[in-house]
Amino acid sequence: MVFVRLEVGKYVVVDDEICHGKPTFKGTRVLVSDVLELLAAGVSIEEIVKDYYPGLSEEMIREALKWAAEIVKGERYVEL
Repeated sequence: MVFVRLEVGKYVVVDDEICHGKPTFKGTRVLVSDVLELLAAGVSIEEIVKDYYPGLSEEMIREALKWAAEIVKGERYVEL
């Protein structure tokens, strides 16, 4: 089996060996989708960093948001 690792940006990675290949923040097992769901529920970036994932930074979360927006607009694809 061939494992794939794709660095989506400075902070977001897709790696077959981490969290079943779902996008995570580099160096963590924090799923990008979990953070996006918190944002959708009205939790602020500051609260996410302080209360949920202190290993993340505002810059990391903003990169994930930008990447998600590019996917929705059809400007970015994830192919493994």
